[in-house]
Amino acid sequence: MSTTQETSADRVREYLGRLTPKARSNLLTDIERMQLYGEDTSAFAAILAELRAEFRRGSEPANRIGNPSRHFFKPIEDLFADRSPERANSGQISRGSLSPIWEWISQTLLPAMARDYCESMKGVLIANNLAQAKVIAAGFQSKVVKSLEGALASEDRVKSVRLGLGQYTSCHATGDALPPKVDDLGGEALAKVGALLDAFVAKHPQALPFALTIVMKRLKHPWQLVHLAIQASRSRAVEDIAATRYALSVPMVLDHLDDRLWLLKQALKSNRLEAAKEILGDIYDIEYELHDWIARLDKSDWGKRLDGFMATLAVDLNAEYRTLPGDTLHVLEGMTRRRRGAGLLHFLVGKGRDALAGGATYYEKLVGSDHKEAS
Repeated sequence: MSTTQETSADRVREYLGRLTPKARSNLLTDIERMQLYGEDTSAFAAILAELRAEFRRGSEPANRIGNPSRHFFKPIEDLFADRSPERANSGQISRGSLSPIWEWISQTLLPAMARDYCESMKGVLIANNLAQAKVIAAGFQSKVVKSLEGALASEDRVKSVRLGLGQYTSCHATGDALPPKVDDLGGEALAKVGALLDAFVAKHPQALPFALTIVMKRLKHPWQLVHLAIQASRSRAVEDIAATRYALSVPMVLDHLDDRLWLLKQALKSNRLEAAKEILGDIYDIEYELHDWIARLDKSDWGKRLDGFMATLAVDLNAEYRTLPGDTLHVLEGMTRRRRGAGLLHFLVGKGRDALAGGATYYEKLVGSDHKEAS
C-alpha cells in the first residue's frame, strides 16, 4: 500500500472513529441501500470497505441490508476469512475468492437466472423482508447446484468439486445441530460437540477443517477449540495432541491471534482505546491459556509460532504507543488484571530478548504495576 493510500485510510478511520457505533451502523445501511437502488457509490468505497471490515470482525452489530450475492453465500459465511487465498487455512474460504466465484456464476454459468435472482432480491431487500430474501436465495442456490451437477458430471476432476460442495452443505447442517453459542467448551458441552464432530468426520473426513471453523465461530472463547484436541489426546503433551485428528485446532487458534492483532492495531489507529484494551487482554489470555493447557508447547513448532507472534505484538505495541496522545494513555493503563499481564511478561523476561526491551517498557506503562506482583 502506498503512502497516499495509507494516509487516505487513516483519514477514513479517523472520521469513522468520531461516530458512535449506531451512527456507523446506519451509515453502512444507507450506503448499501444506495447500491440496491443502482446509485453510484464509488466515492464511498473506502468508507464502505472499512465499515464492512469493522462489523465483520466482531464490533457492534450492524443492521445490514446486504446485497444479492451476500445472501447467496450466507449458508457458508461462517467459513469466510479476511485473508488472501494463500493465507487462508484449510478450514476457511478467502473472502476475496467470493467475487470471482459470483462473477462466474452470474456471467458464465447462469447469466439469465442470475439477473432474475438479483432483480427479485432487490425489491425484498429494500423492503427489508429478510424472510422472503432467504427463500429466494435458497431457490437460486438449488439451481446453481443442479447446474453444476449437470454441466460437470462427466469430468473426473469435478468429483472433488462436487464433494467439496457437499461438504459445505453437510457442515452447515452439522452447525445447525450445535448450540448457537457455547460459553464454555468443557464438561457436557465438550462431550456433545465432540460427539457431533466425530459422527460428522466419520462420513466426511475431508471436511473436518470446515466443521472446526463453524464450531470456533460458536465459542465465546475461541481458543477453547483446542479442548477438542486435548480431549482426543492421551495426555496434554504437545506431541500427543499433535497426533490427534483435531490437532488442526491449535494452528486455527494461532490464526485467530493474527486476526486479533490486526483488529488491535485498527482500534489503536482510530483511537478506540477501550476496545483496544479488551482486545489486548484477550490476546494475553489466549497466550496464557495455550501454555497452561498444552505441556511442552515451547518445544514445538506451534510454540515457536506463538513466540514469534508475541514478539511481533511487543514491537507493534511499542510503535503504536509512541503515536498515542499523552492524555489518552490512562485508558490503557487501567488494564491491571494479573492473568492478562502474566503471559507477555513471562515471554519478555523468560526469553531474555534485548531487542524487546522497548516492548517491555511499553508493556509496563500499559498495564501498570500489578504485573510485578504476578511475576
